[in-house]
Amino acid sequence: MKAIPLPEIKKELKTLSTQEIEALCLRLARFKKENKELLTYLLFESHNESGYIETVKQYMDDEFDLINTDSYFYIRKSVRKILRNVKKFIRYSQKKETEVELLIYFCGKLKDFKPSINRSTQLFNMYNRQIALAKKTIDKLHEDLQYDYNLMLQEL
Repeated sequence: MKAIPLPEIKKELKTLSTQEIEALCLRLARFKKENKELLTYLLFESHNESGYIETVKQYMDDEFDLINTDSYFYIRKSVRKILRNVKKFIRYSQKKETEVELLIYFCGKLKDFKPSINRSTQLFNMYNRQIALAKKTIDKLHEDLQYDYNLMLQEL
């Protein structure tokens, strides 16, 4: 089955009643965990962005505490999983400030992680890529925010 373009979907949604749209949303939420997470963000957390950021930071803290430090293989695998989920949470928000704050927090957690990421080329490169991505995103923000976030980046 071929997917229909978004403008056509938008036109079709305008013809539906609110009950039908509600049923479609609930049906979408049933199929994929990501759909349900996005609806949760939009309905309950989008109005309180700072609370959302704190929730994601708490998630990162918990996940970093659970990392198996027996070998760098397990560390890399776990860190990639954490980063993948953080990127997903950033996609839900679609706010540049949220993206920068979460990336800086992730990089700080990764930098302070024991054993040191400097012994693993892949982890060190991952760290550098996220720093570069944060710098790139900071350049798109307002000047005052750029200054604040650049100070945070220099600490890293």
